[in-house]
Amino acid sequence: MDTPPNHSLRSRFAGDPGKTGIPERLAAGPPGWETYADVVVIGSGIAGLTAALRIREVLPAGGSVMVVTKDILSAGSTQWAQGGIAAALGDGDTPEQHLQDTLVAGAGVCDEEAVRVLVTEGPDAVRELIALGTNFDHTSGGELSLTREGGHLRDRIAHAGGDATGAEIQRALVAAIHASPEIGVTEHALAVDLIPGAGGGIAGVTLHVMGEGQQDGIGAVMCRAVVLASGGLGQVFSQTTNPPVSTGDGMALALRAGAVLRDLEFVQFHPTVMWLGPDSRGQQPLISEAVRGEGAFLVDWEGNRFMQGRHELADLAPRDVVAKAITRRMHEEGKPHMWLDARHLGAGFWEKRFPTILATCRAHGVDPVTELIPVAPACHYASGGVATDLDGQSSLPGLFATGEVACSGVHGANRLASNSLLEGLVFSRRIAEAIERDGLPQRRSPVADARTAGLVSAAVMADSQRVMTDKVGVLRTASGMTEAVDDLAALANQAEDDPRTESWAVTNLVTISSALGTAALLREETRGSHWREDFPEHDDEHWRGHIDTVLADGVLHPSYHPDGVRAGA
Repeated sequence: MDTPPNHSLRSRFAGDPGKTGIPERLAAGPPGWETYADVVVIGSGIAGLTAALRIREVLPAGGSVMVVTKDILSAGSTQWAQGGIAAALGDGDTPEQHLQDTLVAGAGVCDEEAVRVLVTEGPDAVRELIALGTNFDHTSGGELSLTREGGHLRDRIAHAGGDATGAEIQRALVAAIHASPEIGVTEHALAVDLIPGAGGGIAGVTLHVMGEGQQDGIGAVMCRAVVLASGGLGQVFSQTTNPPVSTGDGMALALRAGAVLRDLEFVQFHPTVMWLGPDSRGQQPLISEAVRGEGAFLVDWEGNRFMQGRHELADLAPRDVVAKAITRRMHEEGKPHMWLDARHLGAGFWEKRFPTILATCRAHGVDPVTELIPVAPACHYASGGVATDLDGQSSLPGLFATGEVACSGVHGANRLASNSLLEGLVFSRRIAEAIERDGLPQRRSPVADARTAGLVSAAVMADSQRVMTDKVGVLRTASGMTEAVDDLAALANQAEDDPRTESWAVTNLVTISSALGTAALLREETRGSHWREDFPEHDDEHWRGHIDTVLADGVLHPSYHPDGVRAGA
């Protein structure tokens, strides 16, 4: 396959781009305490808790698993998932149909082998989740209730509590963890950096525990393997559906340790996020795609159904199509948002099917039973992340990744709705299967860490988010992203002397923002959730592949790899 055009752009980064100011590690001093676990799982959503439960099952007697979570065990993105989990569980549906829908949404850069794993192993994984105690909704006849979301040509979305699927899954998994006392849990702990091991790979991970007792402050957990399940990067942008803990910590930690990040440019913006006003920042209320799946539709300020004629699925087109259409109409009309009309669903339907969304809307002064809901796109999901193989193994020995922090290849350029919970479930199971089959890596002794330590000032968070939102958001241009990369480099050079949770989180945000911006600038085409106004067409001849990013000596090195070439290959 030909290499991409515009080699001058590639040399801007891959040649001698100069220092970016990105720290290579965060903790400068020695850890104040040390403990051991065979496997450390970082994250407590569906991916992390599934990994912990399954890995503990396959370890020999006496084997230990520690779950590390930045907040409490039940916090994270999983609990906010409204729509549901996709799997071919209905009459007439098949994994092959699910595969085809996923490939279409992924716009030509899905790893088909990974997608096939997802859709074929997905139904049994969901059944296992049900056996664990997850209470999905059922029809009056006792069958699993399935609905449809954008990009799906079949009803295959299982949901719970109407629109509280993530919360119900999280409840069941947390209960299972509590029933497994052999799994250790460390809450209010930020994973700071991986500890390099002799001969390559990792020897452990440093944590900052925000609590009282012997394991407080900076410490080290020595281990044989780390499973990253830390979620996404939503707080990179000013508005997101992600919780405050989603600051890209796992991706940044992996990048600093030398792992390959893949396809960071593909960030999905959910098209229907409730607009709370021009000054609203941080986590915003999501209006699930399932609302449109049940018949709601988008209108502009004149009441026109502007999705009609734009795509064969109209309001249920893939999310990138809908987000772009909303953004374009906002620009055309000079308006800060569009509207979602679900009034015809009726009060009874709203109260039964979408009680959580109904309560949220009313809490913000909008009654969707009688009023239009103001909506605008906001950052929702990272399709890229730590590059892995089909068993969740990253390019760094001993480091696995699963869920949103990972790039398994299933999402391509645009995640199909409700595939994310399934991905965390399926690939966490596969990590455990790989450990059972191959055994854990040998325990490595730590070696002196020669990486330069440093922190970015916590005061730059809002500026970093503004830069990303304005210049690397739904619609992108070379000039805007070049300015963003330069702006971020300047922000990265604003050092912080006070090592604390806020400065570590902001350092991670700036690090991942810089990596995302450089990857997006390198991909000179429009594909899926990556929309270039200056390159509005697909370019399959040159760009049907992946952009991998590594960090070396404080410099980001993005590079293009043809389709089918995995990180580290």
